[in-house]
Amino acid sequence: MSEHVEPVRLLEPRVDVSSPFGRLALTHTLSLAGDALVAMSLAGSLFFNVDPSEARWKIALYLLFTMAPFAVVGPLIGPAMDRAKGGHRAVLVGSAVGRAVVAFLMIATVSGDSLLLFPEAFVMLVLAKTYQVAKAAIVPTVVDSDAALVEANSKLQLLSGLAGVAAGIPGGILMFLVGPGAVVLLASVTFGAAAVASVRVPRTTIAEEPADDIERAEMRSAGVLSAASAMGSLRWVVGFLTFLLAFAIRGGEKVADLGVGMGRLAASVPGHVDLSPAEMVVPPGKSPAWHFGVVVALSVAGGLMGAAVAPFVRKAIREELLLLGALIVGMSAGLAGAVLRGLTGEAVMALLVALAASAGKQAFDAVVQRDAPDANRGRTFARFESRFQVAWVLGAFVPTIVALPPRLGGWLIALVCFAAAVFFSIGVQAVRRGEAPPRLPTARQVGRHVTGRLRS
Repeated sequence: MSEHVEPVRLLEPRVDVSSPFGRLALTHTLSLAGDALVAMSLAGSLFFNVDPSEARWKIALYLLFTMAPFAVVGPLIGPAMDRAKGGHRAVLVGSAVGRAVVAFLMIATVSGDSLLLFPEAFVMLVLAKTYQVAKAAIVPTVVDSDAALVEANSKLQLLSGLAGVAAGIPGGILMFLVGPGAVVLLASVTFGAAAVASVRVPRTTIAEEPADDIERAEMRSAGVLSAASAMGSLRWVVGFLTFLLAFAIRGGEKVADLGVGMGRLAASVPGHVDLSPAEMVVPPGKSPAWHFGVVVALSVAGGLMGAAVAPFVRKAIREELLLLGALIVGMSAGLAGAVLRGLTGEAVMALLVALAASAGKQAFDAVVQRDAPDANRGRTFARFESRFQVAWVLGAFVPTIVALPPRLGGWLIALVCFAAAVFFSIGVQAVRRGEAPPRLPTARQVGRHVTGRLRS
């Protein structure tokens, strides 16, 4: 059925380039640094030039654009990477080489308004998401036990943040002295270094055939599905809050240069509220620029705090309780935003939501890494990441379509997190009793129900 290459085990996830985890960490750091450089090079491109009078429809178009790569990664690349010769390591190498080539091609287009930048950026996003899925699938092969999974994931996330900061220094200098072409060239070189580093990552279990009925059942185990429902709610909240605060800080209904384009490509701190770039136009009477800086800074800090705290919490409780705690923190964020006024409420929401999303991501990844079948872990991550991106987009659509004050948005966040926590708790208890947990209705089921009610 499958070929298994026994990985070298560690007692703990040590960041040492001589160890298997250290090699993966080095690959991850270089990959995320390259992504950050690409995002920086696109700061002045057509992705960020949003006319205030056309802001909302362009934002909606961007949201649809962000879903497209997941439509490729989920059903197509996910299963393919599990059967790739050389395992998930081959996917790491291939995605790094592909991004190096695409970044090199972007040198000629990033400085202007060439439409070629759109397909190049799309391919870059697909390859970036492919890398993220493969990386998550490899983590269990470079740690000694399931108990170390949260710590390993957290260390990789912290390295992501450091990579973004480290890449920003030379990238900023090159952007100022030469221009975006030089920045994206540096990104190409960085991806090339990531490809070389990824060759030394241990090989993993591969699936020589498509998943059978038993394996598909394992991929859809009750525990994984319950955790996915909780994580999907957190991703909805992140998307909702990102655009809620962006509109609130940058001018209410008349948003000026919202800048939501390729900034998320860097994803240096997964789950943080991304409101890049720094440039913005504030209409008279709206929030000053430093408000924007405070919210962004606290959202990044919250993401790093979540990654740093999660391993310590995991030593006392299991992944499921850590995920439940993340939902409670998200509910607290919404209540704080509903009660507190102005910048204080917005800043607290950004901090706590980023913390909750970051810690929740570590817990969810560990659940999948622990429970999903080794040879089919890639397609499992791809499938759920696709759904999470849909949840993020659906959350972002709400403040994009309907102008909401931040305090009302806070109440909505609290309600969503509370409902998700109750639903997740019921699911966990059902799993412990050996029963199937409740599942949220699908869009098809909802449509059938509505149609039936209308006919009756």
